[in-house]
Amino acid sequence: MKIVSFEYEGSHRGGLLIDGKIYPFFAMDGRVPVTVLELLRLEDDGMAMLESFCRQIDHQPDAFDSFLAVKQRLLAPLPNPTSCRDGYAFRQHVAAARRNRKVDMIPEFDSYPIFYFTNHNSIVGGGELSFMPDHFLKLDFELEVAVTIGKKGRNIKAANADKYVAGFTIMNDWSARGLQMEEMLLNLGPAKGKDFATGIGPFLLTADELKAYIVPAKENHIGNAYNLNMKCYVNDELLSEGNVADMDWTFAEIIERVSYGVDIYPGDVIGSGTVGTGCLLELNGTALLNDSNYTPKWLQVGDRVSMEIDQLGKLYNTIAKEDTDHSILDLKK
Repeated sequence: MKIVSFEYEGSHRGGLLIDGKIYPFFAMDGRVPVTVLELLRLEDDGMAMLESFCRQIDHQPDAFDSFLAVKQRLLAPLPNPTSCRDGYAFRQHVAAARRNRKVDMIPEFDSYPIFYFTNHNSIVGGGELSFMPDHFLKLDFELEVAVTIGKKGRNIKAANADKYVAGFTIMNDWSARGLQMEEMLLNLGPAKGKDFATGIGPFLLTADELKAYIVPAKENHIGNAYNLNMKCYVNDELLSEGNVADMDWTFAEIIERVSYGVDIYPGDVIGSGTVGTGCLLELNGTALLNDSNYTPKWLQVGDRVSMEIDQLGKLYNTIAKEDTDHSILDLKK
């Protein structure tokens, strides 16, 4: 099932996306959730309710209110997650980034999966995004996949962790590298280089829809891997390409670490981290390593960033700039 959020009467509502139409949750019979977060908080009962609704639509689609998706403003599928973490699961990306900085691969990468918290109040979907002036100091995309948690849990073992995943979506971990690299000199962060926007969308695909794409995890790893191609285009130029199955650390293993000693909740979002070749920082570094005269490229006003992952759709954004000269860099002592 494809789950979406859309703007309705000044707020956001959840619905099922079927054959180009949105069937809102409020079209279901009886007491129903209104938003995607409310649905997820019902855990297995919510998924069962949605499956029943889907079967009813398949049997008699004209019996329910619906909206043409192309005429609605689609939002991030989960506009208000309970938290947002981002992992570091692709060894290829980490190794390339370190090689480009002429430092050795860090051995701890292969010992345990790590993650950081980003701003769950800055979740965005597709469409135009306006950024502040300082964000354009090496503005970057990051091609990722993300999961949404569908059940509360704590101290979850990796062998059981895939059961806690409600669905999958594309993630773009927007990054202001100028801010990021400056603040991380203090060995804390990332903070302002990351917290201004995290894109997810265009829909949340329930985990059952990806059973046919499950492949074995990499050697010495536990959990589901998925054979899904990943691509990112900037102004129709293909810049990044990889596969979800390239993840070294599985989502199951990431969830195991995330849930150690703490509760995870329905509506938590967890990103994979950047796929190999999945950002301009890595691509520029590789190009400079091969040609010292190469001019690095960063995102500019008017650029169109398009991400696609097999079965998960396409996430489009066009970049704009806020009409202000306010700069936190100007505030430095």
